[in-house]
Amino acid sequence: MMEKASGFLKLEDISKSFGNTPVLKGLNAEISKGELVSFIGPSGCGKSTLLRCIAGFTRLDGGRIVLDSKVINDELPHRRKTGMVFQNYALFPHLSVENNINYGLRLQKLPRRQIRKRVEELLELVNLPGLGSRRIDQLSGGQQQRVALARALSLNPKILLLDEPLSNLDANLRVRMRNEIKRIKEQFDLTVLFVTHDQEEAMSISDRVMVLSGGKVEQFGTPEDIYDRPSTDFIAGFVGLVNFIDGTVKQMDAQGHRIQVKSVLGDIEVAGKGENVRIGDRIRLVIRPESITVYSNPGEIRKENFFQGEITSSIYTGSLIKYEVRSGDCRLFVEQYNPKICGKLAVGSRVGLEISKQLHFLKGKP
Repeated sequence: MMEKASGFLKLEDISKSFGNTPVLKGLNAEISKGELVSFIGPSGCGKSTLLRCIAGFTRLDGGRIVLDSKVINDELPHRRKTGMVFQNYALFPHLSVENNINYGLRLQKLPRRQIRKRVEELLELVNLPGLGSRRIDQLSGGQQQRVALARALSLNPKILLLDEPLSNLDANLRVRMRNEIKRIKEQFDLTVLFVTHDQEEAMSISDRVMVLSGGKVEQFGTPEDIYDRPSTDFIAGFVGLVNFIDGTVKQMDAQGHRIQVKSVLGDIEVAGKGENVRIGDRIRLVIRPESITVYSNPGEIRKENFFQGEITSSIYTGSLIKYEVRSGDCRLFVEQYNPKICGKLAVGSRVGLEISKQLHFLKGKP
């Protein structure tokens, strides 16, 4: 596969305030051509503001936006070669599906035959063939979302901007529309920026995920980087459920591949990767719920990283059970998959807990 050129979209020292409230604070990032990048973060972190700045609907206070080697700060939205789908779709209710999609094409005064051909192609692309004459209020939410997507694609944008476009859809339809967006992105090698509050959505759809906090980029990496190798406490706690256990490096081999950590839970062995840690260093273990295996007969098993506990709560969700287990002074969240095979353990049950050695940790924690 040919490697994509980097820096197709460059965000350089982007800043934006509303009144006396700074929203974006010197944000920097580079996005490659053909990438699908999701912006996630807590409410008020600047996700949608950043997207609107790129689209040209919100003016920067400082910094530069460079798209395909051209600074677009002063370009009007319709001249930026970006297409945007809003959270509420922003469709024209008095126009038909066809006239919603061809709105931008008509403003460009293209020939009618060319416009009609393009609309038919787009309706096929978003799986709405033959619905061009329908009114918007005759469409389901999913169909309206597809019309908004077709309209955004009508002018062949260099970048497709999606501002929480799936938030109004039911869970099953959201999954189908994620797949549609990925299909269209791959078919046309589009660069897509996707704002969402749904972390699972971001992880499942993205090539890379940008986590924002306080108007800055907290971490920017692949979904695997963000989930398995978070760079800060904030990232580890924001993306998915996590158990933090603080400890001290008690022993380690010369290569740093076997690290024994003394903690309130007991000694925990970690398979290191040559990290720069020394005996006596304080670290924080990042233990995801699926990194803990539950055993119903704790007295029969003796392994490394094996501890005993008591189930204090149990939530059945169909494909997995979410347990809360108390072990000594620790409260641990554990996820057990395939409950039909593994069975469901009752609150109050004594259990064994085996913690994986493949753990990420953060250095220098008190």
